Amino acid sequence: MLGVRHGRFWLVIGWLLIIVAFVVCLLPGKDLPEVQLSDKYEHTILYLILTLWFTGLYPRSRYAVIATALFVMGVTIEIAQGAMHLGRTADVHDVMANTAGILIGLMLALAGLGGWAQWIDGWTRGRAPAPID
Repeated sequence: MLGVRHGRFWLVIGWLLIIVAFVVCLLPGKDLPEVQLSDKYEHTILYLILTLWFTGLYPRSRYAVIATALFVMGVTIEIAQGAMHLGRTADVHDVMANTAGILIGLMLALAGLGGWAQWIDGWTRGRAPAPID
């Protein structure tokens, strides 16, 4: 993990986001609120946020691991949805939307948003953040 003052705090929030994603994605279909946004956009946005979150905490050398882990998470959720038979179905298009979110998140991280936790740490300490590797 990048050397930041509150790294564990940020990491706990990230894992809470993962847990919330699993819970929401595995709720029975009838328990979900109606949203006016296509669920493919929801998948893309969720995985973009998760990718940016974790690329903010880890060096660039770990980005491939982050992307792979999030991809596996998405596939696992889809398999679980298909196996549950509670109004949810496995959908390859959801996996594609997840992957799009991961790729967009990686591009944004590589374009400069990765390492955001160091920026916050630098701002709260009153100095410029250290560059990420």
